[in-house]
Amino acid sequence: MKLKFAGITDTGSVRSVNQDSYYIEPEGQFFIVADGMGGHAGGQEASRIATEVIKNYLLNHWQDGITSFQLLEDAFIQANQAIIDDQQEHLERSDMGTTAVVAIFRKQEPWCANVGDSRLYRLRGQILEQITEDQTWVAQAVRSNAITPEQAKNHPWRHVLSQCLGREDMGKVDLLPLDVQPGDRLLLCSDGLTEELSDKIIALILSSDQDSEAIAEELVDSAKKKGGRDNITVLVIAVEIEQ
Repeated sequence: MKLKFAGITDTGSVRSVNQDSYYIEPEGQFFIVADGMGGHAGGQEASRIATEVIKNYLLNHWQDGITSFQLLEDAFIQANQAIIDDQQEHLERSDMGTTAVVAIFRKQEPWCANVGDSRLYRLRGQILEQITEDQTWVAQAVRSNAITPEQAKNHPWRHVLSQCLGREDMGKVDLLPLDVQPGDRLLLCSDGLTEELSDKIIALILSSDQDSEAIAEELVDSAKKKGGRDNITVLVIAVEIEQ
């Protein structure tokens, strides 16, 4: 499976500090996006720790004889504990936490994992699908039919996470195999993108003839033009059609 990929993170048009973090494994084996919270220093540190710990765990255990499900779950558990350990050593960061979304391409079996509301999308043809489910109060309310998807878009609690890394009571990590075909495009992003751009606009930009780098730049630029109220991070992965 041949991939072409690019990533960008931007502070946005309003905030002075970027609390997002990302990592792209140079050979395209895995991709990470994290969006921190808990004050400027706390959010930055939480997303940095999560990205670093997940990256190192995946690299160190990539060849182990365990399933990709177990590999990803263990990586997230390690990241959660690392953030908790840092909170205990630095009380000024005791309320910090972070989202994380990861896609891996291992043993020809792509998988993804997420905690929080950073997202993974797949564009197939002209159809954009959100693969991950947001772990937020409003997403749960929509799933239980307590509110409508339209109400969720502007709900005052739409940023309230039901799950994040950096909590003793963190629940299960969402893990699932990725259905990927040649010609697909994948997008990992923080909510700084999805707060500004609708799925329709994201699909339009992702489906253009540009390469991954140009698409990533256009997504960020478009979100900033819409207001750029939060940090914006995007990773674009194009699954090449073998000639």
